[in-house]
Amino acid sequence: MSTAPCANMEETMAYSLMRSWGYDNSLPIRILRRPVGPRTLGMEAPPWLATGLAGQPFDFCGHMHRLCADVVSRCPSLYHIDVSRLQFGVTAARNGRRHGLQARVTPMRLRDGRLSRRRRGVVYQIQRYFIDGRELLYLVTFCLPRFVDLSFDDKFVTIFHELFHICPSFNGDLRRHDGRYSVHSHSQKQYDRQMSALARAYLASNPQSHLHAFLRLDFGQLVQRHGGIMGVCIPRPKLIPLPPGQTELILEETNRPAARM
Repeated sequence: MSTAPCANMEETMAYSLMRSWGYDNSLPIRILRRPVGPRTLGMEAPPWLATGLAGQPFDFCGHMHRLCADVVSRCPSLYHIDVSRLQFGVTAARNGRRHGLQARVTPMRLRDGRLSRRRRGVVYQIQRYFIDGRELLYLVTFCLPRFVDLSFDDKFVTIFHELFHICPSFNGDLRRHDGRYSVHSHSQKQYDRQMSALARAYLASNPQSHLHAFLRLDFGQLVQRHGGIMGVCIPRPKLIPLPPGQTELILEETNRPAARM
């Protein structure tokens, strides 16, 4: 990709086409806390469930990254996923309701892995994110405390639900189904049953228990033990309109499939 046109375009744009973290620019971290009074006897976090040092913020994204790396290594339906090209993150629930967003996967490419598209005569390019020089293809974000307060089984189903959305070509796009509901299948119940079966198969493969021990605790138990839950909090990428007259120089390059590293 030619760097000169991009540099000139970015000078005139409100948002950068590329964002980078690492080295001297650390990822934005948020610590979520909620006042927790004395827990009912018997509802404290079981001491045998290892979640890291007590009194230190719980690293939710680090734990989720390690768990998902093990999940994809044991699940043939997810073998195409390179977890190093995923960034796990957290977002705070807007209210205390139990129903609502639990998690989401955000693709860093458009349909078929493209970086740009033309709409009504204007070419838009999606932002590209890099961490330590490695380009991300997906953001996997969990809504707290809502996700953490799910049951153990529902947490696993949710994790598989999000990972299964990742395109088998691993090109930065989402998995697309036949028919009207291309991203979400036509039957939510059937989809959930499929994800539940994958979760049961994973647990039946006897993974190391410390990888998923944190899923057996709720938000209050984790906060009581660690003082807070720490997670990466980065925004979803924006679609940026490119200046007219310069877009054709980069369309062919930016619409090449995302390369594996």
